Order: sequence, then structure tokens, then C-alpha cells
Amino acid sequence: MTDADTTVDDIDIEALRERALTTLTAARDRTTLLTSCVDEPELTAQHSPLMSPLVWDLAHIGNQEELWLLRAVGGRDAMRPEIDGLYDAFEHPRSERPSLPLLPPAEARQYAAEVRGRVTDVLADSAFRGSRLTEAGFAFGMVAQHEQQHDETMLITHQLRTGPQALTAPDPEPVPLFTGPAEVLVPGGPFTMGTSSEPWALDNEKPAHRREVAPFYIDTTPVTNGAYLAFIEDGGYDEPRWWTKEGWAHIRRNSVVAPLFWRKDGKQWLRRHFGVTEAVPPDEPVLHVCWYEADAYARWAGRRLPTEAEWEKAARHDPVNDRSTRYPWGDADPAPEHANLGQRHLRPAPAGSYPAGESPLGVRQLIGDVWEWTSSDFLPYPGFRAFPYKEYSEVFFGPEYKVLRGGSFAVDEVACRGTFRNWDYPIRRQIFSGFRTARSGAV
Repeated sequence: MTDADTTVDDIDIEALRERALTTLTAARDRTTLLTSCVDEPELTAQHSPLMSPLVWDLAHIGNQEELWLLRAVGGRDAMRPEIDGLYDAFEHPRSERPSLPLLPPAEARQYAAEVRGRVTDVLADSAFRGSRLTEAGFAFGMVAQHEQQHDETMLITHQLRTGPQALTAPDPEPVPLFTGPAEVLVPGGPFTMGTSSEPWALDNEKPAHRREVAPFYIDTTPVTNGAYLAFIEDGGYDEPRWWTKEGWAHIRRNSVVAPLFWRKDGKQWLRRHFGVTEAVPPDEPVLHVCWYEADAYARWAGRRLPTEAEWEKAARHDPVNDRSTRYPWGDADPAPEHANLGQRHLRPAPAGSYPAGESPLGVRQLIGDVWEWTSSDFLPYPGFRAFPYKEYSEVFFGPEYKVLRGGSFAVDEVACRGTFRNWDYPIRRQIFSGFRTARSGAV
């Protein structure tokens, strides 16, 4: 691919139609799993004020699909215009959603299924041309990504809910303890950040542009539970010099002393993980830490969080050919040997896993396992244009939000690539967030 926008003339129409159908179907299968493994009271309950009831997500997914694929792409009449406001994420904050007259679970399922049936007809008739929304199937990819993002949100809700285990999945393959280099030098110089060629990339990933990055070192793997435990046991949460002023105030005000879901039982640290209490596994990447915690650990370790540009250069830059690849391993779509994605497992893989997915410089697990906090605020790229609506990215730009990169085990491949940008408040811990550290260096 070049930096020119991909057009339908470059793509096999039937292959594109099949890809759209496959990704939409995969998202719906996952939604069904997440909403069928618990009973109706669990679907309608609000398990945390930070999250919506699962039944709200279910109908919201259907409503957004109707808005974009039936009405905007297909030109169809509205099916349920009276519910648009109920499922507008900007009209009602999550804390208010349980009090709304939401569709009950059976009706929400029926609505989403009816929308999908009609969308299948729209997809079968689509020529994938005529507007930016339909070009290269963008709208179908956008809706599939939207559903998968809500599936990740619903998985977070499952982690927050109390009660017995409702979801199961095989653990990642065990690997030998990683004994490779602790860090990798990323040479200084320019590289291409962002994309103008990925057909289903979202607006904040665009356009491709050159960035100059000074040489730096970055951790070969994400920071592990075992490494983070050393920070805890060295009094990291009791020493204000490691924390920003805002971070110190936050952990004191909220009595934060360890990652979310951790507790100490005698001399052993335990965690609650999808309804099961287990010993904290030392070799897994640390999970459920906020930006303030990640930043404090990095200071304690004599390092810092990487900038967003540094993270992307480490993940995408091929120094031999001076080009940016779609993923650390190249341009091929993710396969199971590359990364831990798609809720295939319900936990990060041990640090050092997936050697087939490492970057040209040898950095591992940049995609999947845990979202990685960066030091950067969420800001637009030069030449940014909001599309197809300002509320996806533009309204969030500013210093209130920090950028996360790389995805997690809860992210599907359609919503994860080397250019994909996530963002959240620096206090957020319920998300599947971890980090790696960096330091400035010289060639």
C-alpha cells in the first residue's frame, strides 16, 4: 500500500464483501457470548457506576448499526427512531443509564438481530463506492470495530461484576521464562507515523506523516506483575517523590495501594480475575493500573513512559527498508502466533511470548495482551479531519486524556493495528491496561 487513500478499484469486491460479513459476524458471535452467559438480572444490573448495564450495550450496538448501515448507507427508513436518544452515548452518562426505559433483554436481542438481517441485504447490494462512508467498505468496518469495542467494554463489566465465574477460555501456552535483553535501542531519525492507506482506519489514525524521534531504549516486554510487586514492596505507594502532584492526590484520596483487584493475604498477593481468586502470576504483564501508577513505577525504576511516537516507531518502523509496517511483524493480518487478541484467552500471555510477533528491532508483545499507557496527551495529527462525526475523536482531544497503544487480550484484530489509538483518563484502572518503560539514549 502507498500513502494514497485506498479505493474500491484496488480491491476485489467479493473479497471485500466477504471480509465485511466475516468481521460483522465475528463481532455478533462475541456479543452473543458475552450476553448469554449470565441471566436477565445480571444483564439489567449496573455492576459499576463506571459501566453501562450489559443490556444497554446490547441495544446500543444494534442502534448504531441501524443508524450507520441501514439509514446512512442503505437509505432505509428508521426502524425504532423513538429509541435513538436512549442509546446515544453522549446524551446519557453511564451512571444514568439504569434508570432509562431500556429495551428488556429479549427485545434488545430481537432488535439487534432484525437490524443485522437487514444489514446483510444492504451489504449484498453495496457497490462500495459513491462516498467516503462506503468507499472500500469503511462503514461496515467502522460498525464492526464499534461492536468489538463494546464487546471489550462488556468484558470489563464481567471483570467488575461480583459472583461466580461466568466466562471461561483456555490459558495462553506456557513459555520458558524470558531471558532475552531487558531493553532494545530504537535508533533516532524520522519515520512515518499514522496511516493514509489503511481502508478501515479511524479518523484519529490519519493522515500518515513524518515524525522525528531521538534515539531511545524501550523495554523488550511489558512490565510484569513480579517487577511491579518490587515497586510495591519498596514502598512505592508511600513515597510521594515518584508521583505527579495529581497522581499522589489521587492515590491518597482513593486509598490506592496496588493494582485494581489485588489484595494481600498474609505474605501472598492475590487477585480477583473474572470471578476467580488466584495468586498474582509473576510473569504476566501487570494489568489494571492507571496512568499515574505506570508513571510512578517508571520514575521509581529510573525510566519514563514512552511517548506515543516512540511507541509507534518501536512497533512499526522497519529500519532496513525505512518503512512503516501495519504491524510489528509486517503487513500480514494477525494470526494466533503473532499476538494475544480477540478474547481467545482471558488473560495476558507471559512476558516474552509470541516471538513471531516481535518487531524488526526485537520488541515483543506490542500488539495484544495489555493496553500500554504512553506519556502523550490525546491530540490530533497534522492535517486531521473528523470523519464521519466529531464525537468519535475530536471532542476528546486535549490534555485530559492519555494515549494507550497496542490493544489487549480483549481486543479483536479488526479494532487493533499498529496505528490504532486508544485514550482514557489517567485515573482509569478497570480497563485492561499495563505499560512498558523507556529511557532516552544515543546511537
